[in-house]
Amino acid sequence: MSPPAIAVPSEADEFQKGVKHLFENGVRKLPNKYILPVSDRPNVDNENSNVAKSSIRLPVIDFAELRGPNRSRVLDSLSSACEEYGFFQVVNHGVAIDSIRSMIDVSGRFFGLPYEEREKYMSTDMTSPVRYGTSFNQMKDSVFCWRDFLKLVCNPLSDVLPRWPSSPTDFRGVAATYANETKWLFLKMTEAILECLGGGAAAPEDEEILKQFEDGSQLMVVNWFPPCPEPELTLGMPPHSDYGFLTLLLQDEVEGLQIQYKGKWITVEPLDNSFVVNVGDHLEIFSNGRYKSVLHRVFANPAKPRLSVASLHSLPFDCMVRPSPKLIDEENPRRYKDTDFATFLEYVSSCEPKKKNFLESRKLT
Repeated sequence: MSPPAIAVPSEADEFQKGVKHLFENGVRKLPNKYILPVSDRPNVDNENSNVAKSSIRLPVIDFAELRGPNRSRVLDSLSSACEEYGFFQVVNHGVAIDSIRSMIDVSGRFFGLPYEEREKYMSTDMTSPVRYGTSFNQMKDSVFCWRDFLKLVCNPLSDVLPRWPSSPTDFRGVAATYANETKWLFLKMTEAILECLGGGAAAPEDEEILKQFEDGSQLMVVNWFPPCPEPELTLGMPPHSDYGFLTLLLQDEVEGLQIQYKGKWITVEPLDNSFVVNVGDHLEIFSNGRYKSVLHRVFANPAKPRLSVASLHSLPFDCMVRPSPKLIDEENPRRYKDTDFATFLEYVSSCEPKKKNFLESRKLT
């Protein structure tokens, strides 16, 4: 009688388990699955490098000043940050420091759980309310990127909360508080942005869209980037823009985020107790191209793990996003088609999302 066959995990199976799993198993050399073609590598030391030599301190918006006598000056700064960089940092934002610290702490503890515990939330269903995974789109990526993630749909919170991880035991409570606080900040920042686009006055139609945002979509993505053995050959995240209206990013003190500015990749300096906020594709469409969603990426670190929590906000999933009628006239004809979340999901499910391809597909020629 022949001995029973032992199932040997294939290399592909191991990659599906994510980079935390590889790191915990002592990976010393970057597996081929993660090695980018030369043209896509971060090429930091190259003579013809497209990476800027210095880092950047993004425009800083003092949220507290938005509520005081300097509001119009802050609105001007906000508008020029959205036009020039597509990114800014918000300080004195009103989100409790305890909420921020607890969210970073509980996220770190989630990724510290044994693989078997994290694996319970693995899913290839893009519409699942909770999804643990790796890379960017692990079903489609030809080359994997060096990150694991936990994606949490946050609306309606009472429906999705029971599906969120039950371990660590305080995870749901901490993440729900944090989701509510970032939603509040998003609504306040959106109100200010609508005012900027309206030339400094809130219009009745702004009230209507703000109501829609109150019940809008919110996706929280907790990213974990373990130390990488050969960071020059891969990326934590490839160049991409965000599909929503605004993204509020919380990051720890480890550098990693880079934005494309004037054709160069520039590292964003982490600023303690701040949020990095960026214009998403939906805001570019809504502003009829006045504010641009900007390509950004994450580089891998050889020595330190990095954790970030991105909160992506937009209109409800079934709502159409279209250019604001007040931003269309003879001089500024309509530049984008109507779009909704279903169109986006269909697009990313059918191909490997690259750069700003989805937004390009929504442009009117």
